[in-house]
Parts: sequence; structure tokens; C-alpha cells
Amino acid sequence: MHFTSEQSLDADVLERRFTLGDVPGILWTSGSEPAPLILMGNQGGLDRMYSRLAARALGTVAEGYAVATVELPWSGDRPRSADAEQARADLRRAIEAGEPVAEEIIERLILPLVDQAVPESQAALDALLALPEISDGPVGTSGGVLGISLRLAAVDPRIAAALLFAGSYVPRVMFEEARQVTTPLLMLLQWDDEGNDRQMALDLFDAFGSKEKTLHANMGGHTGIPAFEGPYANQFFARHLK
Repeated sequence: MHFTSEQSLDADVLERRFTLGDVPGILWTSGSEPAPLILMGNQGGLDRMYSRLAARALGTVAEGYAVATVELPWSGDRPRSADAEQARADLRRAIEAGEPVAEEIIERLILPLVDQAVPESQAALDALLALPEISDGPVGTSGGVLGISLRLAAVDPRIAAALLFAGSYVPRVMFEEARQVTTPLLMLLQWDDEGNDRQMALDLFDAFGSKEKTLHANMGGHTGIPAFEGPYANQFFARHLK
């Protein structure tokens, strides 16, 4: 891990950008005591999404956590994938036409992304948990591509709590993985998300094998998660990470 820049933000939060191999990321910390880590997901393009990511990070760091996020494959300044670009185009075309999204489109878009992003996220966890300002205890995940969060919770025992945003498609072939997940889950579903398959999200929630899983469904579109979900998410993480 190589830190490339740093700046101080509100409330004495230190923001540092880093690279891990060719994968860029951002780390937010505060204070001198080791803090539990929350790996914050994104939809790709850290610079494009920076204002939303930083706002989420600041609110989470204020509750006593360290927060990190890493760039997705084929996003930001990372090399592009022609297959992924075509799958995204096919997905947009189906949504704009009001047609059902074919399963093969979802598989072409999500499965290669998950296969590459999850090992990169695990490598980031290895490096981050070695830092003195981050405690070596359990880790939480928050938001991002749903399939990536699912796979991480299924394969990495360090994940002790997962906050899921039901705003991206998950291939049906991954539902069997969901049945193997035992991590406590909180899923947020926007009922009117124009780019999401609501029934798929409900079916996936039902498939998860976790004994503790909670679903919050709110009216509104993709970016309309109510502010009151923030304190509830903080309570959820506090139960499992502190």
C-alpha cells in the first residue's frame, strides 16, 4: 500500500488516497486510537462519486470507525473492459425500453466484476488491517455493488456485519452463495428504484442464510435513502463491530 496524498477534513478527519498495486483507494480516519474498519462500497468512479462517498465516510468516522473504499475494476482511471461496456450498454437499452433485463446480460456484467473485485477488496483488507490506526478486529461492509458485498460476506470470515444497498442486479446463479452467508445483514431497498429489480432484491433477501437479517424498504428512487437510516445503520454496526 502506497499513500499518495492526504488532507484534513471536518472534525479532524484525515483523508488519505492510496494505491494498492494498480487499485486506487481512499482511507478516512480520526484520532489516535485504533478504530474498527468499515469497507465502503461504490458503483465505480471514485472521483465522480467523491462528494457522496466523503459525506458517507464523514458520518461514519464520526461514530468511531475508520472507513475505506477502493476503485472497482474497469472504472475511474483503470483499464476498461470491452465486454463490461457492452453488457452495460445492453442493460441500459433494456431498462430504457421498459423490457425485462435478460439473465445473460446480468451474468455478463456482474460475474466478471465480482470475480475480480472481491480478491482486490480482500487484498485491501489485508493491507488496511495492518495499519496501527485500524483495529484488527471484525470488519463491516457498507453499500456498493450488491453482488460484491454478497461474495465478500460469503468467503471472508473477517466480515462481521454487512449493510447492503439493494440497488444493483445480482445473477440468479449467486443465490446459492447467498444461502451460505451467515453474516448479520441490514438491507436497504428503495421501492421505486427505476434501475433495480425489486422482486429480485426481495427474493435475494429471502435467500440469505443469515439468522439476523433486516430489510428496510422506503419509498423513493435510487438515491433517495432517507436520512434516518443513517443512525439505524450506526446502531447495526455498533452491535457487531464494537
